[in-house]
This record gives sequence, structure tokens and C-alpha cells, in this order.
Amino acid sequence: MTGVTGERPLAGRAPAPGRPGAGGPVLEVSDLSVRFGEVHAVRGVGYSLAAGEVLGVVGESGAGKSVAALAVMGLLPRRARVTGSARLHGAELIGAPEKRLAALRGSGISMVFQDPLSAMTPVYRVGDQIAEAVRVHGEVTRRAAAERAVELLDLVGIPDPRRRARAFPHEFSGGMRQRAMIAMAVANDPDVIICDEPTTALDVTVQAQVMEVLRKAQRETGAAVLLITHDLGVVAGFADRVLVMYAGREVELGTVHEVYARPRMPYTAGLLASVPRLDAGAELPLVPIGGRPPSPAELPPGCPFEPRCALSIPECRAAEPAPLEVFPGHRAACLRAREPGRAPRPEARGAAVPLAGDGPPRPATPVVLEVQGLVKHYALTRGALLRRRVGTVRAVDGVDLDIREGETLGLVGESGCGKTTTLMQILELTRVQAGRVSVMGRDTATLTSRERLALRGRVQVVFQDPLASLDPRMTVHDIVAEPLVTHRRGDAAPRVRRLLRMVGLDAADAARHPRHFSGGQRQRVAIARALALEPRLVVLDEPVSALDVSVQAGVINLLEDLRDRLGLSYLLVAHDLAVVRHIADRVAVMHLGRIAEIGRAGRVYGAPAHPYTQALLAAVPIPDPARERRRRRVLLEGDVPSPADPPSGCRFRTRCPKFKALADALRARCLTEEPEVRPLEDDHGAACHYAEKPGVVQSTAPTTARNLEEP
Repeated sequence: MTGVTGERPLAGRAPAPGRPGAGGPVLEVSDLSVRFGEVHAVRGVGYSLAAGEVLGVVGESGAGKSVAALAVMGLLPRRARVTGSARLHGAELIGAPEKRLAALRGSGISMVFQDPLSAMTPVYRVGDQIAEAVRVHGEVTRRAAAERAVELLDLVGIPDPRRRARAFPHEFSGGMRQRAMIAMAVANDPDVIICDEPTTALDVTVQAQVMEVLRKAQRETGAAVLLITHDLGVVAGFADRVLVMYAGREVELGTVHEVYARPRMPYTAGLLASVPRLDAGAELPLVPIGGRPPSPAELPPGCPFEPRCALSIPECRAAEPAPLEVFPGHRAACLRAREPGRAPRPEARGAAVPLAGDGPPRPATPVVLEVQGLVKHYALTRGALLRRRVGTVRAVDGVDLDIREGETLGLVGESGCGKTTTLMQILELTRVQAGRVSVMGRDTATLTSRERLALRGRVQVVFQDPLASLDPRMTVHDIVAEPLVTHRRGDAAPRVRRLLRMVGLDAADAARHPRHFSGGQRQRVAIARALALEPRLVVLDEPVSALDVSVQAGVINLLEDLRDRLGLSYLLVAHDLAVVRHIADRVAVMHLGRIAEIGRAGRVYGAPAHPYTQALLAAVPIPDPARERRRRRVLLEGDVPSPADPPSGCRFRTRCPKFKALADALRARCLTEEPEVRPLEDDHGAACHYAEKPGVVQSTAPTTARNLEEP
């Protein structure tokens, strides 16, 4: 699965010849509604899918996207009351007997679930589970089904499929499990494939692999695809049409080019304007959608989006608008949808602005964090009573970085590359295994217990999941005040009120518990707690990855505002390279425990020198259909090697497109000599032997962020 892909046409244009429904809709859904008691989760949703067509379904959490898909499959619990119609080749699915639905699942309509580890049976081998899906819907022998399972694993790009078929789900990586789920979904040549967040929680490189596998599977089967996702970039590159849902119903539907270019529903425009983009400058703030989605049990009168809408008029509160056709094939549920130029466009915040240049030079301010040669190895042991060492996990293997006052350093890389281990070694403020960590000019190896406690007040952390990091038994006041009480900072009440106002919450919120807040509000509470002791360095561990895109824009803007107002320094660990591009001054790219590239964000993103950085940037989807479909991609082969057995020489060489194109004489150096970070220019370095010679593999080198589009 290694290679550069060029211009990509609209997905699935030609249905397979002779397939049922090739001349009309394969799936027709009309007036679909789902109730759980008094909660109206889905309200009158309707759409159709033609053979080979891809329909993307987007919206915030709680919009009813997954519930509507599960209702079509007949997979909702018995307490759910489903009404309306869903016809597969004209045959009604809503209210059909379970035996008939079971026969259709997998053969007529199949599903790729969000979490493949939960969707697979952990005690059965992967090949046996795929073979079972084949045998359930066809009269084939056990041996023939096993051979078919191997063929399907090979189809979706699993290396050594015959051996991997005998593995258990926990022995697969996340990307491999998702590919195995796709193999199971296409095992019986279905007419419709429903993909429910198929790339959530995956690294950007693995996400690119999974989406390429999904494209290949769709081409092989000619199936229609219903793609449910929160990633507007994925929809831009893969879908033919897009359905936007809000408060359980459709608010906009049209071709992906039309909806992205001319959104007629303010909610759609708000989603597009709040997305951090890799191809946009970081000078202008994101535009978040104010407020929060309404509860399905307590919908406001009139248009459900009216309390959050900047373009609302009094008539919006009178009645909920029905979807109106504003252009051929493009409809929107907004009273003002037909008014020209009324919906704010994403370009209003400079979304199409090219990448900035190098940016300003580093400030001549004090260094708040310096890491030199940081090493953290873990022993691999075996045995119960008499444990013996059988290997070493090289989690962090010589990391150098520094952060100055008022500066943000983004630490990026795939899962397992050592980002979190680096972060935890810094936060411990103790003697490290090897190397040196200096915080505020103090070597952490020389700190006494009293000095360490005092220094902890200057270094704080905001974790990924605010619900897990906040004590549910404590009020917000007690949560924010706890550091002040621990460090004996006097009367905490006035300080708590100021902190809550600083992060955009009301003083009255201090009496509430975390469960009463939305995800974005809980993260604001966590930020307020981190600021209680007036720190100089704040470590941000995936601070927006668990938030909806509309909510994360507000949190990103808040973090930037606090940095500028308070003179904070940030160490930002994140998977989303577009978020890092927006907020970071400098970027360090990690691979397998080492720094692959480091420098100013403008240089690393604009002219990446390391092939790994180039592949990461090329894999990030852009929420612009025209640009996204003209880009070239590099699909990295396989998964990150094990840190317990890293490759000799360059640790990236087993997946490196540049290495594969080098002559044998040049490869020898990559095989035997581990590269160190070498300066390429002022404040930009890369750990690649041939980083300064991009012309060596010009014919196969991936597109850089500066040249995202084909000429």
C-alpha cells in the first residue's frame, strides 16, 4: 500500500454492471423517526442512495447520525420506537421480521463499526470470523470460506494474509482491525455499506490507509456507501453528496462540491468555519458556533438552531422550517436559505489563505523547558515467580527539545512514537533514566521535595478527557480551588470566580458538578484548574481530540487568548496536525522514540524535509472538495515498528518511500547508520541522511504542504 496517488475522481461513479438497482436507488429512506420514550432522537430523516454512490452524513455528537443508521439496519434496542420507511431494492426494512433482517445484514446491507475491537469477538481468530460471515450467507464449505477470508484480507491490504488470518483481534493494530472489519463488510458483496466513524481515533497515516481500502472495496463491489463521520475533510475527499444533521433531522443536503462551496444553512457554514485547516494560515482565529446543541428531550420552539444562529429573525421561533430546494439537488432547512450571500462562508476567516512563510524569529525570552538526550526504556520480562528480562522497549531514545517563554511547541507523530512518555517524564520533575530535563532553569535531578512541590505550581497539565480528569463528586469550585488549598494560597473563592470568568464560564457554575456540563465546558473547567497557580508552562495532552469540531474551535481560541494575555508557554501533544498548525509556533515530529524533524511551524509545514513529515502532512484531509481531490498522497506501508525491536540504522527506512527509490549504494547508509537531527537552516532540522537532497527521489517524493495541489 505504498505509493503516490494522483488526482482522484468522485468516488464510485460507475456501478458494477448487472448489479440490482443499477438503474435506480438501492436504498430509499423517507420520514424516518426514532423515539426512546419521550426523547425524539431522529425526526423525519429522508435520503436515497444509488448504486456506487457515497453519501456523507455529518453533524455534532447527538445529532442522530448513528441512531438513524442503526434504525435502517434494525439494530436498535427493543425500547426504541421506529417509524417511517427504509426500502432496500423496494423491500421495506422498518418493521420487517428479525429473521428476514438477519438474512439481509451482510449480504444486502453491511456495516463497518466505529470500534472494531468491540465489534469483533476476542476469542475467535480474525480469519474464522470473516469465514463465518461468508458461510452464514452462502452454501460454501468450511475450507472454501477460509480461503475466501484470506482473499478478503489480501484485498484490504493486510500483509501476509494467510498467517494473519490465524491471529486474534488483539494481535492486530487499530488500522489492521478496521481493515479486517471492511473485509468482513464486503465478504458477501453487499449493495449498501454503512460506515459509522470508520477512522475515529486512528492516526492520520492509518486513516489514509483505511480510506484507500474503503475506496478499493467499494470499487470491487460497486456498493453504495453511507459514511457517518465528524471529519469534514474525509467527506470532502470521498463523498458524492453530503447530508448535514442537527437535532435529529436533516438541515442541509446536496452535492459535496455545492454544499462546501455555497452552504445555505448557517449551521453548515459554522461547521466549515470552525475546522482548523492545514492549508490555511494561523493568523486569524477560528469561528466557533456559539452555545451548545439542544437536548432531544427539550427542543426549543421553532428552528432548533435559532438560539445559536447569528442570522436568526423573529420568524425563526415561530415554526421549524422544512427543507427547501435552493439549487437543483441542494436543499436547506432555513427560512433565509434563498437569500443570496446570507450564510457566512468559511472563506470569511481566511480558510483558503495559503500557508504562511517561516513566521517571526524565535523570541529572545528565557527558556522554560529544556530536554537534552532524554531516554526512557522499559524492561520486557517473562515468567511468573522467577521473572527474567527478555528485551527492552525503547519508548524514548534520545530526545532534544526546548520551549521559550510565550512559545508553543507542538509534539506530533503516530501512536506509539513516544509523545506521551516524553510528556510524563517531563511532568514527573524527577531524575530521568538518562539525559537531562531542566524546568525554569532548574535541573529536575537536583530538586528537593520542597523545591519539587513549589515547581509543580509553575508547570500544569490539561488532559485529553476532561470527564475522566475531573472528580465527579466535587463541585467546580472545589475542583478549581484544590490546587490553591494544597499550596496554601489563601482565600480561594475570589480567585475561583476570576478563573471561571477567564475561561468563559459564569461564577454561578462553581456550584455545579462536572456531569452538568458539556464536553467543551468541562475542558474549560480543566483549563481553569490548570491556571489556578499562575503557571508559566502548561502541558496540553490532546486537549481538543474528544470534542466536536464546533466546540474545539472555541477551546483553541481560548488557549491562544490565554497564552497571549498571560504570557504562557505550551507543550502541545496532538494527533491533529491541522490543530497544531493553527496554534503552534514550533513543531517537533516524533517517530519511534526519536525526533525526526523540528523547527518553526511555517518551515516544517511549508517545506518538510523528512519523508515521514511529508507523509504525515500529505495524509491530512482538507475540507475543500476541489483541493482535496487534486492532492497527491503517500500511503505508508504497514504500521509503526515495535519499539522493542526497532529497525537498524534509520528507524523509518522500512516504511520510507525515499529509501525504496534510493540506489543500493545510498541505501547502505540508511541500513547501518542512525541519523541525528542535522540543521538545514536557521531553526529547522531533520534526522534524515538525504534531507537536503529531495531531488534524489523527485519522481516518487510525496507532495509537500507548500505544494498541496497538482499544477
